[in-house]
Amino acid sequence: MDIFQAQNPAAWDAFLASQAFRPFLQSWTMGEVYRDTGQEPIRVEVREGTDIVATCQAILVDARRGKHLSIPYGPVMRNQESGMRNQVLETLLNELIRIGRQHRCSFIRMSPFWPKLPTPYALRPLPHAVPSPLHLLAEHVWYLPLVTPDPWQSGDRSPAKQAVSEEALFSAMRKTTRNLIRRAEKEGVEIVASPDPVKDVEAFIALHEETRKRHHFTPYTNAFFRSQVTRFAPRGECSVYLARYQGEIAAASIHMHVGGETSYHHGASASKFAKIPASYLLQWTAIRDALRRGDHVYNFWGIAPEGVRQHPFAGVTLFKTGFGGTLLELQHCIDLPLSKRYYLTRAFELLRKWRRGF
Repeated sequence: MDIFQAQNPAAWDAFLASQAFRPFLQSWTMGEVYRDTGQEPIRVEVREGTDIVATCQAILVDARRGKHLSIPYGPVMRNQESGMRNQVLETLLNELIRIGRQHRCSFIRMSPFWPKLPTPYALRPLPHAVPSPLHLLAEHVWYLPLVTPDPWQSGDRSPAKQAVSEEALFSAMRKTTRNLIRRAEKEGVEIVASPDPVKDVEAFIALHEETRKRHHFTPYTNAFFRSQVTRFAPRGECSVYLARYQGEIAAASIHMHVGGETSYHHGASASKFAKIPASYLLQWTAIRDALRRGDHVYNFWGIAPEGVRQHPFAGVTLFKTGFGGTLLELQHCIDLPLSKRYYLTRAFELLRKWRRGF
């Protein structure tokens, strides 16, 4: 078993696409988005002979709270017996620790896209790991299976699956959600998947700025949005949806569709049309488009854990779950301290978490 700095984008993405869980944040193209916005991607892969058995894309983050390696929804590992998976994971992490120290990082923050288990194998080779004070990415993921059997529950990646019908998906929604979709249609809302996403991302950015001011959240940068659309749209892996009402844009979104999975990644809406349910029709249009592409999962991304009212995703939970679907709970984010400076970062983040009330 050997570990290398990855050099082949096609081989990297082919390995990702063959796995049960294939988060686009671990795609080669997403690493280039991070590079465009001033954060260096570090890509390592483990091979057994000539076969890739694991990949990990880490992002070098030079933040005020501490320089660190961030691993968004990684590493990605081939399904093997637990003993071999632990050996592969240990090989990966030893290399990441070496790289982190080489770059004078104070810690590594790993947020794997691994279902939560009673005794997660991922913790066995990590004797010095500690639970992160904050989540890096959504850990309660709401998704809609578009084929049967559910590929995220069964782990079945074979092509012999049956697509769920539009009628079945629509009837499984919350009654209120169905009514709001019909109402948007009657009100004359029109949904368009932009033929020129690189141009129309500017309309999304303008609406997103309004949404940010209204809800007081910390957004991605405009440079991030532009790079994400510019990098993925020419590959046919990104759509910008615009909901128009009375000649104006009432809602907009950026959807990713990579490796057979559609992800609702960014959304925005106009307060002027708060009573017009444009976002409901926008989502339903994107779901139907995913079905037509033959995608197997529609990923709404994060919702709040049950009973946690102060969670950052609390405001969108009812909206997302109204479309029907299933919860996938992921393992909590893990920190690997590399220096004593990490504990200053940890104290600061615990204080911030307490102030936010969750």
